Amino acid sequence: MFVSTRLPPSRLFAYCQRSLFTMAGAQSQLKPVNGQDRSNLIPFSSRLKEGRALIQDVWSIFAAVNLPADCINLGQGYMNFAPPKWVTDSAEEALKTVAPNHYSHPRGRIRLREALKAHYGPQLNRDLDVESEILVTSGANEGQYSVFTAFLEQGDEVIMFEPFFDQYLPSVTFNSGKPVYVPLHPPADSIKKPTSDDWTINIDELRRAVTPRTKMIIVNTPHNPVGKVFTKAELVAIAEIAEEFNLLVMSDEVYDCLTFDGKEHFRIATLPGMWDRTVTVGSAGKSFAATGWRVGWLIGPKSIIQPTLAATTRIVFCTNSPLQEATAAGLEQADKHQFFETQRAEYLERRSILCEAFDKLGLKYTLPEGSYFVLLDVSKIEIPDEYTFPETVSGRGRDFRVAWWMAYEIGVSSIPVSEFYCDEHAHIGEAYARFAFCKDNDTLRKAAERLLGLAKYLK
Repeated sequence: MFVSTRLPPSRLFAYCQRSLFTMAGAQSQLKPVNGQDRSNLIPFSSRLKEGRALIQDVWSIFAAVNLPADCINLGQGYMNFAPPKWVTDSAEEALKTVAPNHYSHPRGRIRLREALKAHYGPQLNRDLDVESEILVTSGANEGQYSVFTAFLEQGDEVIMFEPFFDQYLPSVTFNSGKPVYVPLHPPADSIKKPTSDDWTINIDELRRAVTPRTKMIIVNTPHNPVGKVFTKAELVAIAEIAEEFNLLVMSDEVYDCLTFDGKEHFRIATLPGMWDRTVTVGSAGKSFAATGWRVGWLIGPKSIIQPTLAATTRIVFCTNSPLQEATAAGLEQADKHQFFETQRAEYLERRSILCEAFDKLGLKYTLPEGSYFVLLDVSKIEIPDEYTFPETVSGRGRDFRVAWWMAYEIGVSSIPVSEFYCDEHAHIGEAYARFAFCKDNDTLRKAAERLLGLAKYLK
């Protein structure tokens, strides 16, 4: 078990100094009063340090503006293709009528809640109550933040599996919680063709991570960035610990419609006793290729949804109305269009395009059984010794340098995986770069062709 509330001072200073200097520079226009330094009059909250909010994060470092204009972006997990036309047509229709252009109920528009009930009720084996067990949020991230706001007290501990979606950390610490990290163990070196299932949990480690201050466990399945689809046996073991220690489970299932190779997505909320302590998180952005819509949802018992409603009402009040209507139409018509089956097949083809390039190179990677990310083992890629890196990258792990070099010299961007670890465990992630295959086939083929240029840089 490892508990971390802040970065070590040396790393914190290295990461934060650029942001602090920028803040100071912006305030330097203030005129001195009696020689007093007025550049930082009001101390900011310590939770910004604990949540890495002052650090220049990986998304800003590897933003398109910092990379070559012709670099193919396989780093960030957004699509370069539009949502289905029958879904966007519904958005246009909603904009032409009066009600969807105004506030929705903080719980979400009733049409969407009814659509969520119809879609998820059978999967959860429940007759969901649209008034008390479903909450529409401004994206999955805001929904999760609102759960933390509603349930965390000062010093409450939240267990998260590493590597973790990076937004979890500040969302926990901003709400006075303390992260506790339990690793997913990478595949053994002896496994030549690892899959995401080869990233394993040690249940004894999870049990040892629980303390009297533990309040929550975050389970992300299918997993970002590993692509792991947690097995029923793994979820049963997690559920037993949650029951034993009376823990709330946040089940982040935003990639639930993207599983491959016959892998079945189990919902932990369906296990005995777990409905009463689980909140299930979903996302229209991931389901319908509409990440900019910022429509998400939470499903759970009234005892979890009602306090979270109180939080989300004060954070955003409600979610944009017309795109809720479009999301509802998407769910209502998905079966008619065989949408999720077709989408799964299309993503499987996209995955193949990228992985075939890695196979030709002889590089080891984790074949994802869910989500739309591939973890490439970059430990055998040799960067020229004389290569010059910007300050933002040179102070970070080797994976940052490899990813930066690939973006500039190979022309394909990725995301270094050490960003998804606590500072003390970042060395585990340094062996990997995350590539997103939520792009059209032509883009992926061009990226695959460029990636073959790595051949002359392999050990």
